Amino acid sequence: MRVLFSLLVASLSLLTATAADKPNVVFILADDLGYSDLGCYGGDIATPALDSLAENGLRFTQFYNTARCWPTRGALMSGYYAQQIHRDELPGLGGGGRGVRQPWARLLPDYLKPAGYRSYHSGKWHIDGPVLEAGFDRSLDTRNQGNFFSSKGNAINDVPVNAPENETGYYTTIATADHAIDCLKEHAAKHADKPFFHYIPFIAPHFPLHALPEDIAIYRDKYLKGWEAMREARFKKQKEMGIHNTELSALEEDVGPPYDFPDAFEKLGPGEINRPLPWDTLTDEQRRFQATKMAIHAAMVDRMDKEIGRIVQQIKDMGAYENTVIFFASDNGASAEIMVRNGGHDPQAAPGSAATYLCLGPGFSSASNTPFRRHKTWVHEGGISTPLIAHWPVGIPARGELRHTPSHVVDIVPTILEIAGVEKPKEWNGEAMPEAPGKSLLPAFAKDETIPRDSLWWLHEGNRAVRVGDWKLVAAKGDAWELYDLKTDRAEAHDLAAKMPDKVKELEAVWQQQTDEFSTLVQKTVHLQPKPAAKGKGKGKGQGKRKP
Repeated sequence: MRVLFSLLVASLSLLTATAADKPNVVFILADDLGYSDLGCYGGDIATPALDSLAENGLRFTQFYNTARCWPTRGALMSGYYAQQIHRDELPGLGGGGRGVRQPWARLLPDYLKPAGYRSYHSGKWHIDGPVLEAGFDRSLDTRNQGNFFSSKGNAINDVPVNAPENETGYYTTIATADHAIDCLKEHAAKHADKPFFHYIPFIAPHFPLHALPEDIAIYRDKYLKGWEAMREARFKKQKEMGIHNTELSALEEDVGPPYDFPDAFEKLGPGEINRPLPWDTLTDEQRRFQATKMAIHAAMVDRMDKEIGRIVQQIKDMGAYENTVIFFASDNGASAEIMVRNGGHDPQAAPGSAATYLCLGPGFSSASNTPFRRHKTWVHEGGISTPLIAHWPVGIPARGELRHTPSHVVDIVPTILEIAGVEKPKEWNGEAMPEAPGKSLLPAFAKDETIPRDSLWWLHEGNRAVRVGDWKLVAAKGDAWELYDLKTDRAEAHDLAAKMPDKVKELEAVWQQQTDEFSTLVQKTVHLQPKPAAKGKGKGKGQGKRKP
């Protein structure tokens, strides 16, 4: 009762608070982070800053993204599924990374501004349109995703930066935190009477795997025992933490990268493989190569956590820590992709340096996504499951507790609006706004309860899924539906489709109805353009097997 009373008092105070009393909100997003990469989710990477937020806040165990970068970001900032706002593809209607939102599809800062909030953006954007036009007051847009050691191509307040010709000492993750801290310092100096919303989407640990040498050194030999050992250790820790009630999924040796770039293997050399084959069947060269890639991935996560620690310290220094809500999540699961692009790959250069272009690949991606199946782009649990940490000293009485309610990035906008005491408008410039699918997670801040909803829905590049209660229907592109009871089988190890055909039909109808409703909305509200030609070289279970 004390917890419920505290939340009630907090909710009432939000309705009567002045602008200066309203909670600040920080949302930190990682890029291609696996579900188990953080220490507080069973991982072996040093993440003390995030672990501390979790220890003094909440960890959601069934929080979902959209399986891909730009759909997640569009959904996160708008509160709509990406397909509703033309930011991911619907059959025959286009959409996706080049899709343009409808005029009513506003982003969170537009809703917060009338309540007195200033909004800041530091990091990756990957949403259509200029950042400042989306309601942000300041922005660092880290557009250079091919080289963590250069600012070339980035933009400050939507104006391209002039990078030095022989730039040194630059690292994107640190630069992202530097900008965030500068925004916070300016806010404290000039706008202390106003609350702030700060969106901090790091690029790390997205490929290319680039990290500082001193960070890589910490993990250089840590993963030489292989991905099976790493999965077992992380799963054991997760079970001890009470995060899961499932078995560990089996490694899928026939599932490789989602896109076929065969020329990459010629550039990367004999150490690269594109299947999670048994570790003891690999050559010494392959084991070292793969373990080094995981070491760089870990170094990138480690460094991101250090920079998050600096941001949190700044919030403390400006006296805003107690009434700042800090969220952390990832845009999709770890990635099985293998490719070489941008500046290319020099096999003679130090792994993780600017001259190299390495990707994690399906072996250690499977381990990063422990205990789930599949990877980024798929909508099996490994592609769509992310940590969600929520920390708010004055608003979340619980400390170090788990929350098991199924939830999704579309829930973040209604959650933040309720925290801020803001009612979302029903129209924008005279145009009616469709009802949004998300639910506020604020009730789960008080206790571990399931937030009612009809369903959760996914579609990305032909991969599709729907969740109703604990039942999930899922299929990879071109495959038949699979049915799982997630109450005991989030590993998606026991397909019940053949045994329960009526349940399959029931959930398929839910998925199809949602798809049809989104398609009708887009047909009515989007001026459709011819679909751009696809860039990929094919999609399926992955590239041909490369044997050790």
